[in-house]
Amino acid sequence: MTEQPARPDATGAAAPLVSFTGLDHGALAARTRRWGWVQYSMYRHAAERPFLATSLAVALGNPILYLAAMGLGLGAIVQEDVDGVGYLWFVAPGLLVSTVVSTGAQFGTWPIFGGFKWQMTYLAAQATPLEPRQMAQGETLAIGVRLMIQALLFWLLGFLFGAWPGGASLLSVPIATLAGLAMFTPLMAYAATLEEEGLQFNFVQRLIVMPMFLFAGTFFPLSVMPVYLQWIGWISPMWHGTQLARIVSYGLSVPPWLVAVHVVFLVTCFVGGLWLAGRTFTRRLVR
Repeated sequence: MTEQPARPDATGAAAPLVSFTGLDHGALAARTRRWGWVQYSMYRHAAERPFLATSLAVALGNPILYLAAMGLGLGAIVQEDVDGVGYLWFVAPGLLVSTVVSTGAQFGTWPIFGGFKWQMTYLAAQATPLEPRQMAQGETLAIGVRLMIQALLFWLLGFLFGAWPGGASLLSVPIATLAGLAMFTPLMAYAATLEEEGLQFNFVQRLIVMPMFLFAGTFFPLSVMPVYLQWIGWISPMWHGTQLARIVSYGLSVPPWLVAVHVVFLVTCFVGGLWLAGRTFTRRLVR
């Protein structure tokens, strides 16, 4: 980058002209094509910085309210053990996972749609060497970091509440993050297909996320549900993540084949959703 002689600006003052002819544009483009997904993730974190205080308030407020209401409040009423442990130990992993998964669902809907429709973030990025699939990957990385921080804060507050029986429960943080991404990426892929806003995301929240929260084993074992409602848990990242979190938290007894089902389900939703998002982003932006 070189500086050229100054010339008067609109106010009459001399302003130096800057030339970018000294930059290696080919190298910059090559770096973007290789690491664009990381660069886009950094941009997303920078864009969220003005809302950091609000994000922290939500990340700290939710676990305090949930643990106080469901763990100490309802837990004081439930005198019998659930799955062989006290109710607080039972419900805490479910609350952690369901909170993170709900956040993943929120970020996979309106913010993605807004990037195409209102802010036009993706259209602006399309003018650079950044590829559409890298935008989807960058969104996933940025949201994954956010979900992990949220899960860690929840775990730390749960530790203060006595919600975790041992240090192995810390593994529930990456489990919750995976479950949140298993919800986020398929919704991101879907949001990228929408041209106009309507009631689609309201249906997602009311007909998908809320039933998962209520009927996917967060507050009681799925086995006590009527058989005709248990399918909600089987197709829910919340239930699969919650079961894994309970295994590492208090040693929930689960056969190995079922542990494999939980892991495969979450990984498939995450990876499959990310692959679909790459395709829908490309279809939307490359015309």
